[in-house]
Parts: sequence; structure tokens; C-alpha cells
Amino acid sequence: MVDKQHTPQSGGIWEMLKRPSSKYSLGALLLVGIVAGIIFWGGFNTAMEATNNEDFCISCHEMRDNVYEEYKDTVHYSNRTGVRATCPDCHVPKEWTYKMIRKIQASNELLHKALGTIDTPEKFEAKRLELARHVWATMKKTDSRECRNCHNFESMDYTEQGRRAVRQHEKGLAGDKTCIDCHKGIAHSLPAMYEEDPSAAIGQ
Repeated sequence: MVDKQHTPQSGGIWEMLKRPSSKYSLGALLLVGIVAGIIFWGGFNTAMEATNNEDFCISCHEMRDNVYEEYKDTVHYSNRTGVRATCPDCHVPKEWTYKMIRKIQASNELLHKALGTIDTPEKFEAKRLELARHVWATMKKTDSRECRNCHNFESMDYTEQGRRAVRQHEKGLAGDKTCIDCHKGIAHSLPAMYEEDPSAAIGQ
């Protein structure tokens, strides 16, 4: 006679997964799950932060020998107040959702690192305008979100600005402009083609 108690039933595995273990209490399983979740989340965030600092950004020579050297000569690197904007301040969103999207997009950069797409100064210069366009387009689309982490129209003292700056910032405040419209090349050298013809920024 077949023991019905041990006869496999349809959906038996699913039922087994839904039931608490006969060996361990529901409380013990819940505690293990919480601890495992905390460890996973802590490890995940640690990995995120480890890949979200300037040292990591310039660990490949493509960045270290090119745009990083340019950035060191700008006010974002050294200024009278000692406030420095690092690579992730400008290129990685602070909000979690947008940060994760940016990290996923960065996987494409790993592919091009492996392919050696810009591993020489000559290759980098040939790609500079294309790379700059991508960054400019992203900043335009997000209304220069990362710039606004530090710069705020409402906090500006317009009496300390020149007339041209006041005029442009008033346009921005009215919604006609965003930071990147006027401040291309603020932290990195402009592509040669753009300097010769600013309309080169348009297109793909």
C-alpha cells in the first residue's frame, strides 16, 4: 500500500517553499532572512560606494591621463574656499534610483575599456566630441541635476555677479536655460571641433 503522506503531489515543491520548515521555527527563519538581508544590503552599498569615488574613476589611464589632468586646472578642483567637486559629484546622481540607472549604463564603459576604444591620446581626441555630446545631452535632459547639487539659483547673490552672468542666470531661472547650455568646458577642455564651431555640439 502506498503511503499517501509521502506521495508527491502536484505543486509539491511550491507548497514546501510556502510552509515553514519542520526543523526550524518561523521566527528563526525570519531572523536568518533579516540578517542575510542586512549583510547583502551592506555589501551592496559598500560596493556602490567603492565604485563611486574619484580614486576609482581615475584608476584607468584613459581618465587619469586625459580629463583628470584637465580638471586639476579648474576651479572645481582648487579654489579659495577649498570646496572640491569630484568626478561622481558631477557624473553620478545622488538619488538612489537615478544612481542605479547610471551604474548600469556604466557597464558599457567597461566594454569599451576592454576593447581599448580610447586607450591612447589619439583615440581619445578622436572620440572627444562624441563623448562630450553624450554628457551634454544627459545634463540637458536632467536639467543639469548634478550641477544643482552644489549650485542653486535661489542662493546666488546677483550683486556679486557681472551683468552678463546676471542676465544669463535670469534666463535660466525663467526656465529658458540650464547650466550646461552655457557652461560647457567648465571642468574639461572643449573638443577642438566645438571650439571652432559651437554648432558641432548638435547632432550625433
